[in-house]
Amino acid sequence: MAEKTIFDRILENSIPSHKVAEGEMWYAFLDIFPRRLGHTLVIPKQSVQRLSELSTEARNSLFEGVATVQNILSQQFETDDFTVCIHDGPLAGQEVPHVHVHVIPRTHGDGGSTLHAMWPQANPSSEPDHESLAHLSTQLQEVCL
Repeated sequence: MAEKTIFDRILENSIPSHKVAEGEMWYAFLDIFPRRLGHTLVIPKQSVQRLSELSTEARNSLFEGVATVQNILSQQFETDDFTVCIHDGPLAGQEVPHVHVHVIPRTHGDGGSTLHAMWPQANPSSEPDHESLAHLSTQLQEVCL
């Protein structure tokens, strides 16, 4: 049996959390190191590391949880804008090996930025490389066959 993650321990109530909301297949709680007030994590109750490992039902339920949390945060922070982010695996920046969705309410002057600010050196060139994109698109579509 794999070692329990901090999120597994939160789900079993062996360590405390600051609950925001809960569904049958998901649980939402405040991030203890928030990027902004209201920063919430929504986790599936199914303990897996990657989004693709979730059952279809658990994945759909997780995103129902994200929408529920957005509604709650929208009322609290008087906003309809959110940064919603998933780090899917360690190379993507995932620190806890359990699927989790960051839901961060965004308001004017909150000091946040865009996803592009995470990779400032990745500024787009003057023209997209449509030839390379078409080639990759074809390859990706063949994977689904």
